[in-house]
Amino acid sequence: MLEGVLITDIGAEGKAIGRVNDVVVFTTHVIPGDVVDLQVTRKRSKFMEARVTRVVSESPDRVPAFCEHFEVCGGCKWQFLPYEKQLYYKQKQVADQLQRIGRIELPEISPILGSKNTTFYRNKLEFGFSNKRWLTSEEIGTEGEAMNKNALGFHIPGLFDKIININKCWLQSDPSNQIRNFIKEYADENGLDFFDRRIQSGLLRNIIVRSSSTGDLMLIVCFFREEKEKREKLLDAIASEFPQITSLMYVINEKGNDTITDQEIRIYKGHDHIFEEMEGLKFKIGPKSFYQTNSLQAYELYKVAREFAGLKGDEVVYDLYTGTGTIANFIARNVKKVVGIEYVPEAIADAHLNSELNGITNTSFFSGDMKRILNRDFIARNGNPDVIITDPPRAGMDEEVVKTILEAAPEKVVYVSCNPATQARDLAWMDEFYRVTRIQPVDMFPHTHHVENVVLLERREK
Repeated sequence: MLEGVLITDIGAEGKAIGRVNDVVVFTTHVIPGDVVDLQVTRKRSKFMEARVTRVVSESPDRVPAFCEHFEVCGGCKWQFLPYEKQLYYKQKQVADQLQRIGRIELPEISPILGSKNTTFYRNKLEFGFSNKRWLTSEEIGTEGEAMNKNALGFHIPGLFDKIININKCWLQSDPSNQIRNFIKEYADENGLDFFDRRIQSGLLRNIIVRSSSTGDLMLIVCFFREEKEKREKLLDAIASEFPQITSLMYVINEKGNDTITDQEIRIYKGHDHIFEEMEGLKFKIGPKSFYQTNSLQAYELYKVAREFAGLKGDEVVYDLYTGTGTIANFIARNVKKVVGIEYVPEAIADAHLNSELNGITNTSFFSGDMKRILNRDFIARNGNPDVIITDPPRAGMDEEVVKTILEAAPEKVVYVSCNPATQARDLAWMDEFYRVTRIQPVDMFPHTHHVENVVLLERREK
């Protein structure tokens, strides 16, 4: 037991930091200025990990959490940290990781762009069903046979089979909460069985709610097995209660995991898509499509990428990890040609559709493994890029992809990242040939430690 430890900082992955006898201690659910008692859970020569057993005194920066599910639900872990402090620590995270991991010369980092909306900012949420919901300590003490143990909500962190029932989530605007609560109530009243993740049984598995700035609304109901009569009655009840749903879909997913990218998703009522809009451009979003989950802040992110690229109208631009071609189509009017590459075939199909929807004719899209597609022959066929925009997943870019970028030798590389640690590693790989000239962090996910970062690399003069 460690007593009276002062929390002094927040580090990578949002972990709170204290020190005991010059040994760093990592913990969670506290902020700088808190004084806490800790129980050590892992000990190494240079650091320890611990859980908080008691908050001795609270930081003067601490603010009340606004969500009733705070600290139990796995999201929004920074609610008790004022938003301006959240931005401070996100910016610090970007600086620390670029300097510590990248070990390269860096320009001054621009002040982080905060999100205009800090609640109800997400356009997509997924909720899971469980017949063994997470019980509070009070409920465990009074547990009885009559207690309703069904839940529709979020997974408890680290426990695959436990879900906390969510009454109100502050991440997605209405009618997301109403839809979820209606489905939960209908299922309870009509005796529909909720999924059991341990033995893989039950009818109701999960739901996905997608909304857009255009007012479109998509609901996907995922069943573990087909029971036609029960399924249709539930979907009819949802459609009747929420006529504003423009895309009501369902899937029968009998796999061992909840992913539906490899499943057939069927239309029950409405369309098989919704639309998002940005600068007069329309983007078609299907049930499997990727789109940045904070629509308003995505626009700010893409504007930064476009500004960093410094486009004059005659460039050939490669958009790596293009997804549904959002960035590619967003910049198409400012360039000669955009070439997008993405692993997911359905996303590339959406990218083509989005170009057609907007009358864009100077884009081309290719599907496949990035490190296999992006090679000398590909570049010879599609033209040498003047600018490369890359927005890889959290793991960053494969080293072979980086080598190909260096061989292509574009004047500029705009690197959009959701993980400054892997971004820093990739920047180090490129440092011999490119210098970092601009850095702009962007907050896409308020009340979490996650941060996006945009870096401009310019080719060094030889």
